Amino acid sequence: MKIGVYPGSFDPVTNGHLDIIERGAKLFDKLIVGVLINNNKSPLFSLEKRIEFLEYSCKGIPNIEVESFSGLLIEFMKNKNAKTIVKGLRAVSDFEYEFQMALMNRKLNPEIETIFMMTNNKYSYLSSSLIKEVAKFGGCVKGLIPEIVEKELYKKI
Repeated sequence: MKIGVYPGSFDPVTNGHLDIIERGAKLFDKLIVGVLINNNKSPLFSLEKRIEFLEYSCKGIPNIEVESFSGLLIEFMKNKNAKTIVKGLRAVSDFEYEFQMALMNRKLNPEIETIFMMTNNKYSYLSSSLIKEVAKFGGCVKGLIPEIVEKELYKKI
């Protein structure tokens, strides 16, 4: 069984993330969306909410599993018997950081491969941070995040 992992904080999940999830799911028997627990960050949404948003948004994709993890991605992948990391790229600026991470992951486990997927160009400027900032100042984020997330985002802010 080919298992891939798409890791991220997903705070909140955007339509750009969903684009990568939908396309990535076609490449694997199972794609695990790994929601990172990062103790160095203070997320806007709880881990449980982020998982709920992803599960709801991905309910039509049968081979998706949403799970949380902390620590090294490589260890999570080992526990899940996954061999491929899926990363979305919006612009060249994303590549430099992701390239370093891919090389470090390969150093930690040479059996792990990283594949990079370019997001749909209509989401190339989109990030969770930008969504939160626009919403904070009353801007419209309709069509950029799932509807369920939009409602909760405005309540939270």
